[in-house]
Amino acid sequence: MSIASAITELRTKAALSQKELADRLYVSRELVSKWETGSRVPDFLTIGAIAGVFRVSPDAIADRNDLVFRELSDCVPQGIALPEDDLPRILERFLSKLSLREADVFLNRYYFLKNTAEIAAKYRLGENHVRSILSKTRRKLAKYLKEELS
Repeated sequence: MSIASAITELRTKAALSQKELADRLYVSRELVSKWETGSRVPDFLTIGAIAGVFRVSPDAIADRNDLVFRELSDCVPQGIALPEDDLPRILERFLSKLSLREADVFLNRYYFLKNTAEIAAKYRLGENHVRSILSKTRRKLAKYLKEELS
């Protein structure tokens, strides 16, 4: 079941409107609507909050691995296939070009599957700072892959 379907089904079973769910999560009704149509996907922390409202496990809404790998899928340029046997070498070279902290934050997120709160606590950073580091690193990865594989 998709994340969108899971959220819609849980909300409907709980007899909540989108507005009521939004109010409980301190987000807009429009954002809840986007989650339910699939045009936006909540991050794993938000999925945890949604699960808390409905008293279910976050895994009932989404698989953490799927969310993490969805973030990375945007880094691969359209029309370019990643050669599986070369992937470790490509990623190792990419990581070697990053600062130690950027590489460690990247690995904590995408190898160890830690959420932004866990990474932020490890480095004594704000979660927004961690999200910024990850966003910039994904852009760097996309550029690197485009240059490396084109």
